Amino acid sequence: MKNFTLQGSIAAMVTPFKSNGSIDYAALDKILDFHLENGTNGIVVCGTSGETPTLTEEEDARMFEYTVKRVGGKITLIAGTGSNSTESCKKYTKNAANAGVDAALVVGPYYNKPTQQGMYLHFSQVAQNTPELPIILYNVPGRTGSAIKPDTVIRLANDFDNIVGIKEASGNINATAELVARRPEGFRVYSGDDNLSMLCNLLGADGCISVAANVFPKDFAKLMKLSIEGNVAEARKLFYRYRRLMDLLFIESNPIPVKAALAAMGMIEEVYRAPLCPMEPANKKLLLDELKSLNII
Repeated sequence: MKNFTLQGSIAAMVTPFKSNGSIDYAALDKILDFHLENGTNGIVVCGTSGETPTLTEEEDARMFEYTVKRVGGKITLIAGTGSNSTESCKKYTKNAANAGVDAALVVGPYYNKPTQQGMYLHFSQVAQNTPELPIILYNVPGRTGSAIKPDTVIRLANDFDNIVGIKEASGNINATAELVARRPEGFRVYSGDDNLSMLCNLLGADGCISVAANVFPKDFAKLMKLSIEGNVAEARKLFYRYRRLMDLLFIESNPIPVKAALAAMGMIEEVYRAPLCPMEPANKKLLLDELKSLNII
């Protein structure tokens, strides 16, 4: 199963809500069409950017089924199925497999702070429970409180044919370099940090699972293509055009700024589920001013 070939721009999609807090499927349609029309290579449904900790298991499952029916076969669909409970993670991943998604994105167990052996056991059980589904590991220690270290990643990649890649979002470019250098054939390494994605691609990574791709999908896909191909001069131009916006999309906890941006673009209502809340006015002004300067709004 290491023939999982996805490269490029993979948008970590937001979950749009109506003013009453329910999922807004009309807005979801608009977002999906936006990506289909602008060259996005893949979409993550119900990941961090999708506020998945606040979604119920039933909402997750419906989102998986809905997106498969809406755009299945037109774009690679990845379901966020992580949990800090291995049994829950196995169940969510099986739901995603049954819905027909192309892969699962499974974050390291958060809050529990497992040892590296605990990490190995967690992911091995998930992989064995859904051997038919490609699994992408997700290392984001800034959110989970513990890291999936490169040695553990490589061990998992060698031991399980359906563990096909990793979203490396530690902010440590050396970790990306080590993974690229040591990975088995066919194992994909994706950046999870927009502002490092170009550099990671130049080191041999396969693209980025991105927040910024929600806002300027066409140019982000172009940036990924150029940098994967090693076209440094042209990639650098695009990177510096959007560098400040990529930073501002993380001025507050993701996905608060990206939802504010999409609302300003007329894509969604600016609605969050608690404990997330609207941006501080000063930060929002900085974000909107940058969107205006780039003619995005």
